[in-house]
Amino acid sequence: MHYKHTQIGYLMISVFLITLSLFGLILNQTGLDPVTITVMSLVTIILSSFMTLKVTIDEQQLRVKFGYGIFRKRFLLKEIDSVKIVKNHWYYGWGIRFWLWPRMWIFNVSGFEAVELKMKNGKTYRIGTDEAEALESAIRQSI
Repeated sequence: MHYKHTQIGYLMISVFLITLSLFGLILNQTGLDPVTITVMSLVTIILSSFMTLKVTIDEQQLRVKFGYGIFRKRFLLKEIDSVKIVKNHWYYGWGIRFWLWPRMWIFNVSGFEAVELKMKNGKTYRIGTDEAEALESAIRQSI
């Protein structure tokens, strides 16, 4: 089964726009200092890469890609042991996160719904989505 969905992180877009406005004010006050411009450019690139989360499934793998692809992860479908719909706690945050308890990686740009993957090697991953039922169904059909 093929699946493709892109979730838009409206909160991250808002944070990005506010940050750009703040950077504009700072540059207006301080001038074009090369160190300041370099730091602001790096922050802008990183923030902009977390505005969307694209999930695709083909015959062999599930892929997760943030924004334009600096941060990505792929899972071989044959390595997925189980899948279920879960709710993330608010304090799990957004972006890419590693939690020690419960031990898992989280990929999320918005909201609290996610699909939890338990891998055959014992690792756990959560993929945030705004269409959890469709993603879970697509993964189940693919594995």
